[in-house]
Amino acid sequence: MSAVEYRTILKYRLMIPMYPEDETCPICRKACMDKYGEHAVHCKELSGFKYRHDWVRDVLGDILRRAGISAKKEVPVNFPTDPLEGRSTRDQRICSSLAGGKHACVDLTGVSPLVGLRENGFVVGLAARKAESKKEDKHAKACAENQHVFIPFAFDTFGSLVPEAINFLMKVQRVIHSNCSTSGRQGFVFGRLGFAIQKGLAA
Repeated sequence: MSAVEYRTILKYRLMIPMYPEDETCPICRKACMDKYGEHAVHCKELSGFKYRHDWVRDVLGDILRRAGISAKKEVPVNFPTDPLEGRSTRDQRICSSLAGGKHACVDLTGVSPLVGLRENGFVVGLAARKAESKKEDKHAKACAENQHVFIPFAFDTFGSLVPEAINFLMKVQRVIHSNCSTSGRQGFVFGRLGFAIQKGLAA
């Protein structure tokens, strides 16, 4: 990590303003570059936006594989989970005792915890919970009607995870722990995911 990247991430984590005043994003030329760097982290025109999502998705897939849990990434489901999208894909599709023997669709979404900061103030985990709620409203009903368990895996760029994601990872952690006698594996799942989120932010 370069010195510039390190200073930028440190300012972001400490919520130190990065810009003296709001200005238009020089990349997408649509949104406002807020002083806290909220848009800079989530501008969809930047390659790092998709990289961060895909990196966390791939790390989660590797964790599931190491736990002996059958999972496939970006698998099309045979039913529309959004009327406007037609047939959809989910980030991870698993089938194991973790979902009561049913297929489970895991949908990742990463958000900035600084979203809405100027209007609502800062509340830990609030942005991730709002993102989780939107995913639930959009996909949960269709998945349930087609005998699939829907798991919204929302996280923010500070590393906060929503309760549904935490419960899912705790189940995965127990599977790994039962298959490995060494105590060093106890924090493996959350440690790897946390590092993946921060590495994605550095991009």
